Amino acid sequence: MGEFWPVRDALTYLAGTWQVRRTVRDFAGDGEGRFTGTTLFGPLQDADLALSGADPSLSESGTPLPGRGLLHHEAGTFVWQGVARPAERTLRFLPGAEPGTALVRFSDGRPFHDLDLATGRYVADHPCSADLYRGEFTVRDEDHWRTVWRVRGPAKDLVLTTDYTRGRTGADGRPGIL
Repeated sequence: MGEFWPVRDALTYLAGTWQVRRTVRDFAGDGEGRFTGTTLFGPLQDADLALSGADPSLSESGTPLPGRGLLHHEAGTFVWQGVARPAERTLRFLPGAEPGTALVRFSDGRPFHDLDLATGRYVADHPCSADLYRGEFTVRDEDHWRTVWRVRGPAKDLVLTTDYTRGRTGADGRPGIL
């Protein structure tokens, strides 16, 4: 991919509904899967902030922050080896110390990774036990972004590629796609 689309404010960019298409390739087990669904980045409420373990007005370094962050909720269907199952996950995106950045946390408040979309591209690492998750985030334009997570460890060798397309609300008020 050539050019990346710089993002001045990561949380403002991410806010809203996104259609999600993910492929999962397991090189260790020689399997493939796919997820299709929707991700909603909505405002964090006080209870969500308490679960994230963060003071809504301070960064991890104690710097005052604007905004309260976003609750990321993804839901859809995951198909693995021909078997379809419902799947969902929740993350919390908190304001980072610099414009264009965010602190990503798991639903229980544990740190996941930092995110800096100021240049339109960012690489994050997340060590998990003996495994290393390396994520590359690329912003293509105002309505499209991608993540590619490469997971390696003693028993894991995966690539998860996720494409996000901004959802739009139609005249009937229902979500749709451009």
